[in-house]
Amino acid sequence: MIAESEADRRFQRILIVRLGAMGDVIHTLPAVQALRDAFPRAMIGWLIEERWAELLCASGAPRRGPRSRQRPLVDWVHTVDLRGWKKSLFTLTTAQQVARVWNDVRSARYDIAVDLQGAIRSALLARWSGARAVWGAAESWETPASLWYTRSVVAQGKHVIERNLSIAEAVAQTKLTTPVVQFPRDHTAEAHTAQMLAEAGMCDFVVLNPGAGWGAKRWPAERYGMVAKSLATEGLRSIINFGPGEEDLVRVAQSASAGMAVPLNSSLTELIALIRRAKLFIGGDTGPLHLAAALRKPVVAIFGPTDPARNGPFGTRSVALRNPASRTTHARHRQPEEGLLAVTVEHVVSSARQLLRDSTEKGHG
Repeated sequence: MIAESEADRRFQRILIVRLGAMGDVIHTLPAVQALRDAFPRAMIGWLIEERWAELLCASGAPRRGPRSRQRPLVDWVHTVDLRGWKKSLFTLTTAQQVARVWNDVRSARYDIAVDLQGAIRSALLARWSGARAVWGAAESWETPASLWYTRSVVAQGKHVIERNLSIAEAVAQTKLTTPVVQFPRDHTAEAHTAQMLAEAGMCDFVVLNPGAGWGAKRWPAERYGMVAKSLATEGLRSIINFGPGEEDLVRVAQSASAGMAVPLNSSLTELIALIRRAKLFIGGDTGPLHLAAALRKPVVAIFGPTDPARNGPFGTRSVALRNPASRTTHARHRQPEEGLLAVTVEHVVSSARQLLRDSTEKGHG
């Protein structure tokens, strides 16, 4: 670790640029936490899409100022609404919102901007921040992005968390250890979640997540219901987590569970509180799965076209199920990938039971 006096001189103000999506933001958190641990006096800001800001700051909490349990990692959360701005690109309201965000970013006078997204838009935003140095991966997600960096890093490692950490190490010029990430903790959300679970009579429960970013990654919803039905024979209830547009998946899963699964649509702050209390998480390659892994919960991950070696659960007890027939691709097909369908309910239930047995034997909650 660099001596604090040197760190203060070199890294007084750091801007992180990772706009989204949920899983990608979570995969970025360990690198930023490592920088925070290495440079505790640094002022760290983060430029992020508004809809993912609760991963950094609990709903309703101040987004700048002294860190707290509600905003434990960064000093300043800068939010953008790129999707909304795109819909009304040439309106006065959009222009005012963009100007307000950019005035905030530039007023922070960042010494360093670190683009951990590797897209053209994130690289441009990092460059426009006014930071004296802009860091990013030499082999960025969108190749032209690296043209806007003043310092390019050859990222190392197979998993995306390892690759992000290697960029942070290059910025810090020292070896960084993979830390436990600090997520926001909101008293109101924690109390509400505890009350909801008590009223439902749920002490030991599993979180199921049938949704995914696109159809090819989506294990059939009825199979999640069948998993819930099977686990209920061992005294475990299931909660089905879902987001906007996933109501049909929930209805199918709940019906197949024979009433053993309860749907719950929650905010990100509430989802963090819920997963903290879960015994196990089961889902595909999607944001809530990576949240559960980052919270160190046991995870059964069901993979198809994406590679768990790169995107799978990291740093927690887990089983990643992927049929050998699956081939890595990010093509956004609507139908579940053929190899994904070869993962059976029995595979998932068996893996869940093994993880639960391991938890009991090792005394984990």
